[in-house]
Amino acid sequence: MENAIEVSSLSKYFGEIRAVDGISFQVKKSELFGFLGPNGAGKTTTQRMLTGILKPNSGTIHIMGFDLFKHPSDAKMLMGVVPEMANPYIDLSAWDNLMLMGELYGVPKRKRKQKAMELLEIFSLQDRKNQKTKGFSKGMKQRLILAMALIHEPELLFLDEPTSGLDVQSARLIRNLVRELNSNDTTVFLTTHNIEEANQMCARVAIINSGKIAAIDRPENLRNTIQSLQSVEVTFAKAINDLESLQTIENVSEIRKEGDKLRLYTDKPGDVACQLVEYAKAHELQVLSLNTLGPSLEDVFVHLTDTKGEQNAS
Repeated sequence: MENAIEVSSLSKYFGEIRAVDGISFQVKKSELFGFLGPNGAGKTTTQRMLTGILKPNSGTIHIMGFDLFKHPSDAKMLMGVVPEMANPYIDLSAWDNLMLMGELYGVPKRKRKQKAMELLEIFSLQDRKNQKTKGFSKGMKQRLILAMALIHEPELLFLDEPTSGLDVQSARLIRNLVRELNSNDTTVFLTTHNIEEANQMCARVAIINSGKIAAIDRPENLRNTIQSLQSVEVTFAKAINDLESLQTIENVSEIRKEGDKLRLYTDKPGDVACQLVEYAKAHELQVLSLNTLGPSLEDVFVHLTDTKGEQNAS
């Protein structure tokens, strides 16, 4: 068995609203898989079906070979789940939250105590072991929720926006821990709207829009599929506020100002780079940097979701 998750023709309706529309995909064992989409695209609905919280109207889900709805207990024992809006029990200490979760998953008392101590140290919560979690910061609560999801050593970890709203240090800590778990063969299904996070962490990503899968591939392959979104990025020593003067440069479809840089979208980046050098000479400008860039994953995301949205609207 090569796949940790196998989804076939999965659909979910809420009245007349088609939240998820016949999607199919697989997630390989030991893969860190990203699931992206704009708000309302069907991301969270899909994850809730994959974790057995919602029942689909049609389709099948297999978790490590188990049919999720025919053998729910077998499948769920292999999962760790970190929902987007989760909180620990605030009137319990960090230690008691871990003990409760371990007991719910049937982890023997001696083993869950040993595992809880390991997790508290890994997540830098050992000094707060006996404190009630009502006084924890959001970052500390999120770390504890992740520790609770790992108390039974799951083979498959579901994460829904795990770093949303966290400070930079807490978000970085959680990302590093997730990478380490994945390097030790834990399969990770990461639902996120943070495109850069998915780009940095995931071996493959799926983009869902209007309930349908728009694309599934490695981030680099997705970028290479849309050559029209190549660009040239230039920084001049003197800021250019009037972009109309750049309209004389040929083969440019769009010009964006990004901080102190200008980004010119083109399917002929080499020609545009040469024209920018000539433009700088003509206007007595010093070029500080000049780079040709392929499309970013964000460019691909916007392109696919806009295109699919237009098609569905029509």
